[in-house]
Amino acid sequence: MTTRVRESSGATLDTAEVERFARIADAWWDANGKLRTLHQIGPPRLAFIRDRLIGHFGRRAEGLRVLAGLKVLDIGCGGGLVTEPLARLGAIATGIDPAPENIAAARRHAEPQGLAIDYRAARAEVLAAAGESFDAVVCLEVVEHVPDQRAFIALAARLVRPGGMLVLSTINRTLKSYALAIVGAEYVLRWLPVGTHQWDRFVTREEMDAHLAAAGLARPQYAGLVYSPFSDRWSLGDDTDVNYLVAAAKSEDQRRGS
Repeated sequence: MTTRVRESSGATLDTAEVERFARIADAWWDANGKLRTLHQIGPPRLAFIRDRLIGHFGRRAEGLRVLAGLKVLDIGCGGGLVTEPLARLGAIATGIDPAPENIAAARRHAEPQGLAIDYRAARAEVLAAAGESFDAVVCLEVVEHVPDQRAFIALAARLVRPGGMLVLSTINRTLKSYALAIVGAEYVLRWLPVGTHQWDRFVTREEMDAHLAAAGLARPQYAGLVYSPFSDRWSLGDDTDVNYLVAAAKSEDQRRGS
């Protein structure tokens, strides 16, 4: 698959996509409902984030609160499926989503558990304009839903403090991903509602490398998210042809916003 050069629109939000997920806000915490796949990929995604942050910040891997004291922002947090586990690992967690319905669902689930998560119905631009920064920014299954990935990744990188790390997950734009992530997942297996993904918004690794470099981030580390039909489980692996995660660091001496 060749790298495609797209004209930059600067648009970091698709209101139709926001409305699509807002309409199913009540389903976020139904592990067997419309968002079942997100629940299934939760453990390997969290393992990748945990291990990358432990390694990057020189943390000890023992114990439950290995991210204690780290300020972590979850962009496009939805109902908090990733934000909550990050808080349980000790992170000072902030979750933002442009849909108030999603933030309401996240708060309803977190508050009875006594989780101190700063949930906000807000866009990343608002936090960047206010000069906020975080030790780590995570953004999972969001990049493939925005019109201009280059501008969006640059925006997310602005919120990473010098010396911090950005972690993303998205879908590769390959024939294999079209067959599995769209035809298979949406039309055949019905794991996701039809129309959840647009293949032309999937991001190749070459494009991701270019976007990260343009945002001032270096040393990207990749891992694939691989599904086993025999065990009905997802795990981390080397195959990045369909779903993948990537972590990239911002240098200590980099000026914020550069």
